[in-house]
Amino acid sequence: MHRIDSLDARIILALDRDPSATVLALAQTLGVARNTVHARLRRLADGEVLRPFSCRVDPRALGYDLAAFVELSIRQGAGDEALDGLRSIPEIIEIHATTGNADLLVRVVAQDTADLHRVTSRMLEIPGVLRTNTSISLLEVMPLRLTELLRRAAGDA
Repeated sequence: MHRIDSLDARIILALDRDPSATVLALAQTLGVARNTVHARLRRLADGEVLRPFSCRVDPRALGYDLAAFVELSIRQGAGDEALDGLRSIPEIIEIHATTGNADLLVRVVAQDTADLHRVTSRMLEIPGVLRTNTSISLLEVMPLRLTELLRRAAGDA
């Protein structure tokens, strides 16, 4: 993965301030050549540093008002098969391999508790999934934030 340097961080911060800024506007704002900004944005996108726009969408805007975190225990040797099955469930929006009592931590969205029950039941039908433990998110107290880290990388902190 490409490492973000000071100019990359400044470009991303400028896009946070104005997501519709053109390459030319970014170049003028940052005091760098238009071709430099264009090349940097291309490298960030190609290097998978910039995630897709869909990652910025709040699931509630799609009717998924409930968020939950599900710990899954996977049968030894069945990890790939289980992951393939989990990836087929659209309401699973994030999967992390973890240490501790569970093998995976899955972030799930659902329309309501009945819908969450449907999703977790479907998880248990996947070959290799042994157990689940679900925690419903009552309130997102602090959403994902990277601005301060970007400011530090940009040399602003």
